Amino acid sequence: MVELILRSDSVVTPDGVDACDIAIAAGRILCVAPFGSLDGTSSARLIDLTGRIVMPGGIDPHVNCDWPMPMADGPLRRSQPASVVSRAAVYGGTTTLIDCVRLTEGSAVSDAIGRRQERWDGACHTDYAFHLLVEGSASPPLLEQLGEALRAGHASVKVFTTDITPSRRGRKVDLGSIWELFQVVAANKGLMVVHAEDDDIVMHMYEKLLQEGRVGFENMAEVHNGLSEDLAFRRLIRLAECVPGTALYLVNVSAATGVAAIREARSKGLAIYGESLPHYLLFTSEDYRKRNGQLLHTFPSLKSEKDQAALWAGTLDGSITCIATDEICCTLAEKMQGTRIDDLAGGHVGVEPRLALMYTEMVGRRGYTLRRFVDLVSTNAARVMGLYPRKGAIAEGADADICVLDPTRRRAIRSEDLHEADHTAWHGWEAQAWPCLTILRGKVVMQEGELTGDLTDGTWIPRRIPEDIIAAPQL
Repeated sequence: MVELILRSDSVVTPDGVDACDIAIAAGRILCVAPFGSLDGTSSARLIDLTGRIVMPGGIDPHVNCDWPMPMADGPLRRSQPASVVSRAAVYGGTTTLIDCVRLTEGSAVSDAIGRRQERWDGACHTDYAFHLLVEGSASPPLLEQLGEALRAGHASVKVFTTDITPSRRGRKVDLGSIWELFQVVAANKGLMVVHAEDDDIVMHMYEKLLQEGRVGFENMAEVHNGLSEDLAFRRLIRLAECVPGTALYLVNVSAATGVAAIREARSKGLAIYGESLPHYLLFTSEDYRKRNGQLLHTFPSLKSEKDQAALWAGTLDGSITCIATDEICCTLAEKMQGTRIDDLAGGHVGVEPRLALMYTEMVGRRGYTLRRFVDLVSTNAARVMGLYPRKGAIAEGADADICVLDPTRRRAIRSEDLHEADHTAWHGWEAQAWPCLTILRGKVVMQEGELTGDLTDGTWIPRRIPEDIIAAPQL
């Protein structure tokens, strides 16, 4: 029996933008019908959303909840947990998050997954999934256990090719271990997720700048530079060529060199996908020199206007497939505690304003179609990460995960109006629309700025990467 009907003259479906009625029952979309055609449905609640944009709930494929944060002024702390980040996500129209399981936090892969699951189960407003984060080396027992986890629905394995800073030794996975991981992931039809920078270049530049006394964080772009991204991307892509069945998702693409490497690989038919962040699209390394420039940083660094232009071009030609956040939710004091190239905090607070901000910049200011915008903030992530068509689509049979954007609600983004931290890099930015309704599997979890859901709403979603995503570049 139909429980809820949404009606709008601007519904973003896989086929385009149409005037539609959406019938919802038992958490799923029962049908998408012509506008006004479901008037006679008895007992169903009707929400008239004429004049507003109805789209699939946002999907952020890169968040870091309860993440260890090395502090320059004291002991290690942890970022905010899923309960806080997912609440902000719901306010911002995002209904699915993908975090990491740090495999070093368990005696075995299954133990690490179980520990992570305990932190999310019953403590999350959104649906969620996990990447399996390998740090250091990949031993034969670990490789075997990863295969089991991939088959059980944890469909992606993540690695770093750099330790990020000299003080964070132990995170980097060397190329030999990555080669072994590629083989296991390919054999189990999974996805490799990589933060790719050339560690030799990065550590050399730390040493060089420290010796020269240029230790201020405003010099960060010289350390985590475009050459590093170029070398790391191309080595990984070449390695992927040598392991048939490897699909590669490169996170935090920040440089023109990275975009070019992805574009060239895709032109050869390789299943390579790129992710970037709002910060890379809207700030440059010159912004480090502004007041509170630390707010704008994650790893790798911000780059030049030329790099920024290349990223925007990548969102149009497919080289950049998804826009995520690299969310690390922390206080302003925690984010600002570092002032040097070797102690700056990474990660961003941005899961709540992501959809409104990207709608403004893409549709409002650059003339992107609504379909393209939705692809970049929801549908593409669903497809690449093995959530589609359950997630990322307004279509018959899909989960009724819905975000409604109201383009009449133009507002300045203000930190005091948000729900995840005491600061935002976007304070004062004008948004040309704002979420007014969020629905998770048929339940209204946010309406008109009021949270109506609770921490038991979210559930873990098993994933399987589609064969077409692995076989050749899609999207």
